[in-house]
Amino acid sequence: MSSKPQANSDAKLDAYWMPFTANRQFKQAPRLITGADGMYFTDDKGRQVLDGIAGLWCVNAGHNRPRIVEAIQKQAAELDFAPPFQMAHPKAFELAERLVELTPAGLNKAFFTNSGSEAVETALKMAIAYHRVRGEGARTRLIGRERGYHGVNFGGISVGGMVGNRKMFGTMLSGVDHIRHTHDPARNAFSQGQPAYGAEFANDLENLIALHDASTIAAVIVEPIAGSTGVLIPPQGYLQRLREICDKHAILLIFDEVITGFGRTGNPFAAQTFGVTPDLMTVAKGLTNGCVPMGAVFAKQFIHDAFMQGPEHLIEFFHGYTYSAHPLACAAALGTLDTYAEDGLLTRASEMQGYFAEALHSLKGEPNVIDIRNMGLVGGCELAPLPGEPGKRAFSIFLDCWEKGVLVRTTGDTIALSPPLIIEKQHIDHIIDTVRGALKRAA
Repeated sequence: MSSKPQANSDAKLDAYWMPFTANRQFKQAPRLITGADGMYFTDDKGRQVLDGIAGLWCVNAGHNRPRIVEAIQKQAAELDFAPPFQMAHPKAFELAERLVELTPAGLNKAFFTNSGSEAVETALKMAIAYHRVRGEGARTRLIGRERGYHGVNFGGISVGGMVGNRKMFGTMLSGVDHIRHTHDPARNAFSQGQPAYGAEFANDLENLIALHDASTIAAVIVEPIAGSTGVLIPPQGYLQRLREICDKHAILLIFDEVITGFGRTGNPFAAQTFGVTPDLMTVAKGLTNGCVPMGAVFAKQFIHDAFMQGPEHLIEFFHGYTYSAHPLACAAALGTLDTYAEDGLLTRASEMQGYFAEALHSLKGEPNVIDIRNMGLVGGCELAPLPGEPGKRAFSIFLDCWEKGVLVRTTGDTIALSPPLIIEKQHIDHIIDTVRGALKRAA
């Protein structure tokens, strides 16, 4: 019997195997986007859909921004590609200089990739290779965190801690361990901003160091805010404690800021919001406003300099991608930085977060809401799961909101919101009122 979808005869849907999607459900009732502008998508029926998740945590400046569009168009006509190995083009250097002006002090070297997943792989390899070139080649172990998301390549899912992303793919990388996640609803439910309790979870790292010995550990990688698992905000003092432990044992600290980078928390980077500077930091998404795939790793000077030895004609770091610092991506990123600067978007979340928090937390008391978490312009509303059907309740809310003209995201039974930074109060009201209605209808 044929398994091909019968719905929507106007579009051929069978050939495309969609990522992170319930393919069978989607192809029975497709949600097709055909246009976007400002805060809104347009679907194939001509409806306007308010974007409550910045595309996929990435369209921080809103859609169809003129500077970015113009930069991409101009670059395509001027220089479509330049080899990134033993060659370069001017915009790669210009972009790197512009970016390190925004990063926390000390993170002054930029290595370009094509995605957040690739940025994570790069940072992990950089950390292991760093210890090797300085004579501590036994430091190969990587420490991640339960419920962490670091992309979908083998390194990322190895240090990551989301079971659904790991269970089908074998034994992962060897020599990886995990500290606990920080979600503690018994003590921190409905916290606004950083929860008061849980800094002691960072001491798990000391336990793993005692088990494995610091001389075997290369790096620890965490998201400052764990986004894809449901918006877990770090407890007060937690990131500071991780930094202290890493410093004590000469372990590199990596922040995955693929989601939190470029204004999401009210500063250019969450490291600045929380006052903790890592040794390596990964970014993507908001780097180009989602317009052209691009990622980057920022490294401290001492990491870069450790590789700059030996004969000058030899490659120092055997790593990179065909499309590293692609001209169109660099142009898009430069146009994005101009847009952020002109509109003050890298700090706008700090202006809007109070209104956003109040609106989001007004959902407390609605049917099946068991926790709400927020920081800057990112929030999570956790729902009680349906017995025996985890994720189904939140997915029904997602579908309901889509039908009512608002796009939200779900992960497990958490509704996640991360709207474009251009959002106004009326947009916040519309999003929250739509979610509220969906919660009531699903009760």
